[in-house]
Amino acid sequence: MTSKRNPVTFTYKGRSLGIVVLTAAQLFIGVIHVFYGALLIAFGTSILQATEAYDVYTLVFGLSVLVFTVFIWQGKKVGWIGTVAVSLFVIVADALTVLNLPSIPGIPKFAAATEIAYSLLVVLYLLQNGVRKKYLS
Repeated sequence: MTSKRNPVTFTYKGRSLGIVVLTAAQLFIGVIHVFYGALLIAFGTSILQATEAYDVYTLVFGLSVLVFTVFIWQGKKVGWIGTVAVSLFVIVADALTVLNLPSIPGIPKFAAATEIAYSLLVVLYLLQNGVRKKYLS
């Protein structure tokens, strides 16, 4: 006779370890981008020869990440959809930059590969059956 054992799952305040890690990482990413975007806007484009479009993009990206992170933490569908959408946008925009194709002017190539990899991980995690069903049902 075989018995099925439930795997040990770690939770914090009713959330899976994956959601806790995702939330912490997204909060970190959002705060960095809001701070950096505000800094770029305040001091002009002299830092990294960024453009005004990139300054605004960075600030809006950071704010979007923070808002959708709150919704992810709350278990809301809009958090899942928004996080996937923002991550896919980053993947496309940074891939275009790496390939020297038209994208948001000023996206630094040195950061693009890392942002693509991180965003892919976020999307792949959120597309897992258990996670997707939790947010989309």
